[in-house]
Amino acid sequence: MASVAQTMESQHFILGPEVDQFEAEVARFIGASTAVGCASGSDALSLALMAWNLQAGDEVITTPFTFVATAGSIARLGAKPVFVDIDPDTYNLDVSQIDAAISPRTRAIMPVHLFGLSAELKPILETASRRGLAVIEDAAQAIGARYDGQMVGNLGTVGCFSFFPSKNLGGAGDGGMVTTNEESIAGRLRLLRVHGSSKKYYYEVLGVNSRLDALQAAILRVKLKYLPQWTEARREHADYYRALFADKELENEVRLPIEPPNCFHVYNQFTLRVQKRDQLREYLTANGIPTEVYYPYPLHLQPAFAYLGCRSGQYPRAEAASREVVALPIYPELTHEQQELVVETVARFYRGQ
Repeated sequence: MASVAQTMESQHFILGPEVDQFEAEVARFIGASTAVGCASGSDALSLALMAWNLQAGDEVITTPFTFVATAGSIARLGAKPVFVDIDPDTYNLDVSQIDAAISPRTRAIMPVHLFGLSAELKPILETASRRGLAVIEDAAQAIGARYDGQMVGNLGTVGCFSFFPSKNLGGAGDGGMVTTNEESIAGRLRLLRVHGSSKKYYYEVLGVNSRLDALQAAILRVKLKYLPQWTEARREHADYYRALFADKELENEVRLPIEPPNCFHVYNQFTLRVQKRDQLREYLTANGIPTEVYYPYPLHLQPAFAYLGCRSGQYPRAEAASREVVALPIYPELTHEQQELVVETVARFYRGQ
């Protein structure tokens, strides 16, 4: 609140010193040379593609099992999202299918680090380097996650982050950030987010209005200091869930999230694959336990993407995940007693009690 009051007193609400300092702090945290704030995680993706000079008719390879902003950022620029099915254990892109999806029009690959777990980046980066493609990391749910010891958002061409309130680092409203180690891209990002203008009323390119509010930056600067301990709390909760489920003998009904040995998962969500998903949710809700489904419909079957001509069954793993996943509470303040209640209630459901 002291930071909010100080910002209010300054009367500097758009960009400015608070945003500059927050950008520098996020860049240091991620290990990138530059971070550029913007109005939302969705805009971070769009600005990244604009900075890469994506054109109408270009193609970008991505996943159908993600939030709409991933593919929406591609489509709104007139480019084509080209979907690749997911790995059934990590829910991230199945890297073995990427080469077959590349065409002469492909300009970029947009992996999503879903639920706080890094995509399998090494083969993606190798393919991109060989083919001259950008790698736009959708790290909206994964700030602090690591792959082979490196922070996500610092391995591809750019990293895109969201500060929506439900994220591990959440603001008091919308906010986003793009990280990069290429100064030419950083310069374009700074230009594009302010209508394409580097000096007042002079427009070098057609940009957008996507600036990070100083109030959000002030709040997020305070919260960033606590992010490591919040991440450890989420990871501890994930370990405790695993221990609790191990005692319930529910292997046939419940599959727990995995953490590959080369990854550091930050658990924006703790996502199960379960039998009788919708009935389980109703039972948990009736017993006072909140759940959520991320995501109930894969993007290739959404009306907004019907023009792509995808069909049901085309990406069977994404479709199966949409029918079976459910996220349990995993926020940092969760108590062991609450987790015990969650797992016992899940077990009661499958015991038919």
